[in-house]
Amino acid sequence: MAKEEILETIIPETTYEKRQSTVPVGFVPEPTAEYRAHRKLAKATTAVGAPPVPVPIPIPIPVLAGPRVLMWKQDPSVAEIGIRKAFLPRPVSNGPSDGRIAVQIAGMPPVAPNAMGDFIQAPLTPQFDAVHTFAVVRETLTMYQRALAVGTTPAPIPWQWNTPTVGDPIKVFPRHSVMQNAFYSRTARLLAFGFFPKPGVPAPAPTIFTCRSLDIVAHETGHAVLDGLRPNWLAAGNPPQTGALHEAFGDLTAIFLALSQLDQVEAVIAQTKANLHNKTFLADLAEEFGLSLGLPFGLRNADNDLKLSQVGNEVHALSQVFTGAIYDVLADIFTFERRPALRDDALTLLTVGQYLMSLLLRAIQAAPASGAKFADVANQMLIVANADGKPAAYRNFIRNRFTVREVVVSPTPLTADHATGQTLEAVAHFADSMPQNREACCGTMTLPENNGIDESIEQEQREFLQQLSGELQERKKAKAETR
Repeated sequence: MAKEEILETIIPETTYEKRQSTVPVGFVPEPTAEYRAHRKLAKATTAVGAPPVPVPIPIPIPVLAGPRVLMWKQDPSVAEIGIRKAFLPRPVSNGPSDGRIAVQIAGMPPVAPNAMGDFIQAPLTPQFDAVHTFAVVRETLTMYQRALAVGTTPAPIPWQWNTPTVGDPIKVFPRHSVMQNAFYSRTARLLAFGFFPKPGVPAPAPTIFTCRSLDIVAHETGHAVLDGLRPNWLAAGNPPQTGALHEAFGDLTAIFLALSQLDQVEAVIAQTKANLHNKTFLADLAEEFGLSLGLPFGLRNADNDLKLSQVGNEVHALSQVFTGAIYDVLADIFTFERRPALRDDALTLLTVGQYLMSLLLRAIQAAPASGAKFADVANQMLIVANADGKPAAYRNFIRNRFTVREVVVSPTPLTADHATGQTLEAVAHFADSMPQNREACCGTMTLPENNGIDESIEQEQREFLQQLSGELQERKKAKAETR
């Protein structure tokens, strides 16, 4: 079709001819007098010595310095959440690894990002497990560093071995060995996650990988984080409640990490109809692992009613008293802050969860460096909540829940407001002077290095060398006397 025919389909012939006839051949458009005056004025204002004309600068589009990952967003048994994409807003290299975390799987090369810089791997493969485990460890560490941030500067939470000159990352082994357990080792500077065939199922039984549970990975990372903040708490020579604080912190880390992710929070609200004491995956920890062992509520249930008088020096059971009290405080504050007509319940729970996590973390930092008990942390929570300017109801919830659990004694009725600055007396527990019993704990608490076994062996070696030295001196003395 000729050019004239195309134009005729758009512009009527008479109009086209009229326009064509009114434009002289060789015509060059020139600026109007008004535009020339405008340009002259603009040039004058930008002459030497004249103030510069402000030019609006557009806000730059942020560069995404981090990958997308594919991961389990909860325990594998929580089908309503399952596997989803997540974004890690920081640089990640092959492994995956970064400056604080390095993942390794024996016999497998480091996992590399795809052409888009993302770590998207096929589920149920070793590569997927590496990416998922890295993502949970990173999210956990980031969550706690944000909680302790000062202004816009995140707080550097060290691993226990880090110093101003030693910045070695923690090594993470998603498929460490065949074991029904997982552990954090300060000596080996690692997190190890076991795998095992599902018990009671004919061969070939499906394999349970502990690394696929967000709860388990977060729990063990919680041990590593707390060991960096309170390195003396891991020693078995502490009272049973100190060991229980370590186990409870691991469980609460899994709960707080779930509450830091909006999709999980929304699922909790829908599952419980905004009543956190209804059954929910939030309170049930490591469900797949627990179900494989015949336990109905996972390895532990945070929404429990245990009191201090109902448990002894077994650290696993003792920890559930503290975990249960914190979970109750969470439910109380959430109920207190709910305004469903004004804001979404999921947003309220997200905010409450992040605050309570920060409150507990700061209380732990202020608690004794060794020999800490539940009452020490509870009293520090009261102090920090008051310093934060929170309503008296927050302190009442803390006081009441730990009083009902027989951890502290309240000098005033639980219906009255907690008096500012009032320290609650700890309830004496018959196991306070007993050694810790860690038989039912996770792998971290049962490692020889954390139970005085390594120290005993080292002491035995020192005594042996002293004996050899003494015998050598006796031989020298006897030899000298015979001359």
